[in-house]
Amino acid sequence: MERWKGRVALVTGASVGIGAAVARALVQQGMRVVGCARNVDKIEKLAAECQSAGYSGTLIPYKCDLSNEEEILSMFSAIKTLHKGVDVCINNAGLAHNEPLLSGKTEGWRNMIDVNVLALSICTREAYKSMKERNVDDGHIININSMGGHRVVPSADEHFYCATKYAVTALTEGIRQELREANTHIRATCISPGIVETEFAFRHHNSDPEKAAAVYESMKCLKAEDIASAVTFVLSAPPHVQIGDVQMRPVEQVS
Repeated sequence: MERWKGRVALVTGASVGIGAAVARALVQQGMRVVGCARNVDKIEKLAAECQSAGYSGTLIPYKCDLSNEEEILSMFSAIKTLHKGVDVCINNAGLAHNEPLLSGKTEGWRNMIDVNVLALSICTREAYKSMKERNVDDGHIININSMGGHRVVPSADEHFYCATKYAVTALTEGIRQELREANTHIRATCISPGIVETEFAFRHHNSDPEKAAAVYESMKCLKAEDIASAVTFVLSAPPHVQIGDVQMRPVEQVS
C-alpha cells in the first residue's frame, strides 16, 4: 500500500457499514479519502475518529445524492479543484427494496437502478476521465458487488436487487475490457461479498426488524472490516496483476 500514500480515493456510501470500514482502512494506509453520502454527519464523526487515532491519511466528508447525476458531477468537479482528481474509485453505495418482479413498484426498481447501476457507471466514467486528464496510468476502480450478482437468491424480495448486481458483474468486466482497449494500466475489480453484518438488512427489511435480525443471527457473518481488508488486498497487488472478481462469503453460508 506504500505507493498509495497521499493519493486520492473516492468511497461512495461511506457513512455506514462497508463504506465506512473501507474509508477508515484507506485513511489508515495514508490515503486522502473523499467519503460521500446523502448525510455526512457520520462521516464527519468518522473523520474525527481517524484524526484522533493518528492515522496518516485524511477523510474528507462530501454530501452527495448519488441518484442525482448533477450532484455526482459537482462532486467530481470539487474533487478536481481541491484535490486534483481521483486515483482510486470505490463504488460501494448500493441499496435494496422489497419490490418483487410481479408486484413491485416501479419507483423502487428505478431507485435501485439509479444507485446500484447508473451512479456506479457515472462515477466510473468520471473517475477515468480524471485519471486520463492527469496521465494517471496506475489508478484502480473497485466495485463492491454481491454474491447476488452471481446467483439469483430464491426470494422474491431479492430478485430485482440481484438483477442490478448481475449488471455490476457485467459492467466490471466491460470496464476491464475497455481499459485494455485504451492501452492503460488502470485496473478494474469487483468484490462480491455474501452476508455481511451491517445496517443493510435492517434497511432492506425496514418494516420487519425481526426478519432483519434473523438474517445475522443465523450464522457467523462477514464483518464490514473483512470487505475493507479485501479492498486493501486488491490495491496491494503488484501493478501487473489484474484481480477481476473476489467472491467471499461466511463459511456457514449455503449459497
